[in-house]
Amino acid sequence: MPERPDFKMKLFADMDDGTPVDSIIASSSSGITPSVMQSRCKHPERVLVGHPFNPPHIIPLVEVVGGAKTSPEAIKQAIAFYTSIGKKAIHLRKELPGHVANRLQAALYREMLYLIEQGVLSVEDTDAAVSYGPGLRWGVMGQSLQWHLGGGAGGIEHFMAHLMDPLQGMMKALGTPNITPALKQTVIDGVMREAAGRSVDQLAQKENEVLIGLLKLRANGDGVSPAVKSGAQTSAMAGATA
Repeated sequence: MPERPDFKMKLFADMDDGTPVDSIIASSSSGITPSVMQSRCKHPERVLVGHPFNPPHIIPLVEVVGGAKTSPEAIKQAIAFYTSIGKKAIHLRKELPGHVANRLQAALYREMLYLIEQGVLSVEDTDAAVSYGPGLRWGVMGQSLQWHLGGGAGGIEHFMAHLMDPLQGMMKALGTPNITPALKQTVIDGVMREAAGRSVDQLAQKENEVLIGLLKLRANGDGVSPAVKSGAQTSAMAGATA
């Protein structure tokens, strides 16, 4: 579906006219906010975004965000629906371009590109630094909870009191790359070396297999929420039949 505001505004107004008023109208758009899409609807309170994360048949995450006129009841109903089918729904309380997960990816990739541009790491080693380091931990728990572990016996309170200031100093030293044609080509060359002749489809299939295995392990872990367990089981089934 085209990511054009004029197209989406008309489409959602037409769906609003043609559907029961007690139903939810949701979009997976990552670039157009729900406030824009609901702007011509007679019942804008039921319009929202339910943005999945790729590959959507495996990854549980769904970002749920309402527009200025979306009702709290519609948000609750959408989250309950996504949870019932094994997804992990998070509620964005404000509209942001790109929502949240893509912004987090962009923030990390900005620093990765900066390190490549500065000659600190090759493309391959930059990817390895993520996937063989913090990326493994992020598959278990989020960064804030990780810092709770990093604080030792004192937990997050100790971290904030003694380690947050040095981390803030590191944040200030993060770079912004100059994304030139040469840098783009450097990344292309590095990625093609990593791919080692494997097609995009072959790499995607391998990724799916590993993700399903990781979700199964996570579902068996202690302290994993019921929603995440359900998501792993549903995603595994979807991946096996996709």
